[in-house]
Amino acid sequence: MEINLNTTSLTELETDCLVIGVSEDDSVEGRAKELDTLITDCLDSGDFKPKSGSQIILRKPQGLKAKRLVLLGLGKANVFDALAQNDAFVGLGKTLKGLPITEATLDLTSLTQGHAGTLERLGYGLQWASYEYTTTKPKPTDSDAKELNVLSLIGSESEKKHFETGLTIGEGANLTRELGNLPGNTCTPRYLADQAVHLAERFPKLSCEVFDEDAMAEIGMHCLLSVSHGSDEPARFIILKYQGAKDATAKPKVLVGKGVTFDTGGISLKPGAGMDEMKFDMCGAATVMGCMQSICDMNLEANVIGVIAAVENMPSGAATKPGDVVTTLAGKTVEILNTDAEGRLVLCDALTYVERFDPEAVVDIATLTGACLIALGKHNTGLLSTDDALADELFQLGKETGDPCWRLPIEAPYQKLLDSNFADMANIGGRDAGTITAACFLSRFTENYRWAHLDIAGTAWFSGGKAKGATGRPVPLLVNWLRA
Repeated sequence: MEINLNTTSLTELETDCLVIGVSEDDSVEGRAKELDTLITDCLDSGDFKPKSGSQIILRKPQGLKAKRLVLLGLGKANVFDALAQNDAFVGLGKTLKGLPITEATLDLTSLTQGHAGTLERLGYGLQWASYEYTTTKPKPTDSDAKELNVLSLIGSESEKKHFETGLTIGEGANLTRELGNLPGNTCTPRYLADQAVHLAERFPKLSCEVFDEDAMAEIGMHCLLSVSHGSDEPARFIILKYQGAKDATAKPKVLVGKGVTFDTGGISLKPGAGMDEMKFDMCGAATVMGCMQSICDMNLEANVIGVIAAVENMPSGAATKPGDVVTTLAGKTVEILNTDAEGRLVLCDALTYVERFDPEAVVDIATLTGACLIALGKHNTGLLSTDDALADELFQLGKETGDPCWRLPIEAPYQKLLDSNFADMANIGGRDAGTITAACFLSRFTENYRWAHLDIAGTAWFSGGKAKGATGRPVPLLVNWLRA
């Protein structure tokens, strides 16, 4: 996408499509008489109401040289928050994508009021809407089709920079979506490792190291490997290191992603209905990949490490059985009561491993528990942490980015639910408080650094229908945390 600044007046601007934002508080922009007249006529006639996300397209608008005018409703300023902005700007992106145009012009002042965060969300929304999955379902060939490839911005150089930052975060989210949407027979642990290697080859500040199963066994990652025993597809442990800080010794922030590329549940087999969506069980890993791409494109001045634990959970004669006891990298033993609670078995060894990086803080991302979907639905990501300051920071950033999370407790009474007669702990705590006991399990491997857990089981993908597919969350939240 080519991005440029344009200083031509709104009435004299020759463009395939001019986009103007209209709020309920101040409907008439006051920057061009002809434009004000058009907007006023649309409002007075009732043809357009500037509710948040509403749109009207005017062909050959009178008094303007633009071929089309799109008015985007912004609602009332006091309720046009990050969530409303994301919805409105994604909707705008879908409209522009559907028009037979190659170029469009955005009036940044009316659309964003020059606010940095809103400019980033505008760029993010347009980029998010541009994504289309074609890897295994190619688009029909249309020689006459036009694609939007040039955006002209009416605004300042600073506003353009913030807009482009949003585009970059959107590109990272779209990588996350692409990896999540790929079928399980394509996106295997080895495929994820290959993609990580290719990503590192693109950026000089990024390096990649991949452990195979022999290397993992040698250092003692037996808990992670226990999940992989039933699969013919070998596990991979992936480490992406980004060195962007001026001080090379600065402590890194670390992301740890669950990468179960397909989850049958193992011997504790899942029901058949909806099992196809278990290809999305690697969206934590996909999030790490998307975040690492975004910070590389942004040339972020920070040190960041992304770790991915990639496995496939399958039933077979070699698979781990309920009641088996395995030893973690930390030397603690785990009684596996349910092989479908495999994500925590994968993550605990990864969380133990990252302690060697002396991290500033660690955030793990995982489609960990169906209980989180029941508790919070598909709006809020589950947030659990043993560090109040880190939890507060992530919660606030979630509000500011429109990528919200909600905190659940980790307290001593819940820890008791993991007691086992035959090991240091069980991998499940029973039916009650499933999201919390899963995080309690992980907390036992994070005692020596600041840590938070994001359960994205409800927010990583849309289920069923035309909307089915990965969402790219929580890339916006985490990229902004890495920037903070």
